[in-house]
Amino acid sequence: MEILCNQKKLANAITNAQKAINNKTNIELLRGILITAKDNNLIITGYDSEISIETIIEAEVIKEGSVVINSRLIGDIVRKLPDTFISIETDANYNVFINCLNSRFKIKGISAEDFPRPVDVSIDSMVKFSQPEMKNMIKQTVFATAHEPINPTLAGELFELNSEQVNMVAVDGYRLAVRKSDIDEKVENDIKVIIPGITLNHLNGLLSDEGEFFIGVDSKNIIFKLDNTRIVARLIEGNFTNYEGLLPKDHITKIKVNTKKLQESIERAALLFTGDKNNLIKISVGEDIMSITSNNENGNAYEEVEIEFEGEIIDIAFNSKYFLEGIKNIDSEFISIEFGGSVNPCIIKPVDGVEYIYLLLPVRLNN
Repeated sequence: MEILCNQKKLANAITNAQKAINNKTNIELLRGILITAKDNNLIITGYDSEISIETIIEAEVIKEGSVVINSRLIGDIVRKLPDTFISIETDANYNVFINCLNSRFKIKGISAEDFPRPVDVSIDSMVKFSQPEMKNMIKQTVFATAHEPINPTLAGELFELNSEQVNMVAVDGYRLAVRKSDIDEKVENDIKVIIPGITLNHLNGLLSDEGEFFIGVDSKNIIFKLDNTRIVARLIEGNFTNYEGLLPKDHITKIKVNTKKLQESIERAALLFTGDKNNLIKISVGEDIMSITSNNENGNAYEEVEIEFEGEIIDIAFNSKYFLEGIKNIDSEFISIEFGGSVNPCIIKPVDGVEYIYLLLPVRLNN
């Protein structure tokens, strides 16, 4: 293989591919990225058996070929090189020679024949989406996926799509995040699949604040196409929780509160917490005031926030981290919070803007 390519484009392609690398593996081949030179293009691929990320960039291909190179090493080298053209060559022993102006590197590569090949997926039709809208939808839901669930479906998000709406839903047993968005794109067949949360995090790292991209699915995989980058990921098999059945139909208390003021008050009350455990905040909702208290071995804190109130006075407690993760992702100036009682879940919604629901289970207070 012998090629000449732009440093910035190559660095960006390597960064994309690295998102699919599992750095915890002890298998050297799987810590590498596949570089393929063909038809005046350079194809950079990262793959870990569950997800592949492939970016194609233009290059002057003098001699076609392919090689696997340690992902961290090639990434560090290319990103440190000057913004100009880079020459990459390989020899019969898979040595890789990287030249750029006054810089010369020789690193050891691996035969591309042993690199696991991503699934060859063929999609008949793909649906167009707004990149910034999808980026926001993922941000508002993916944090509520479970990290080590007993039920593997909870490690992913439900993705529902028809010709009118797209819904994204995440639940981990303690909270539920639902984000809905209208869609004008014609959809030949409704889609209902479970996308791994880690895949959505990778996708979010590639989405921009403008432009469009495409989504397609088959029976086992989902494909995202963004300009010159393609992501192919395995879907999670199984039946997702009936999330609509988890949403309360009524409440006994409802408040309206300034989002930023509430967030800042909870953040200050949570300053006493030094770990993920024992981070309980107690909330007392009165006619004009919501008071927030925290108390542990480090001391105690008290905060007050003005509210608009209807219903019954209530005392309730929550995990402060979970509460903050919900309201941090709401862009509306005001939120409404509906309480169903001190032992029932509450519902947090933006007063205006996007259609978003965040359900959070309380922590039982010891009387």
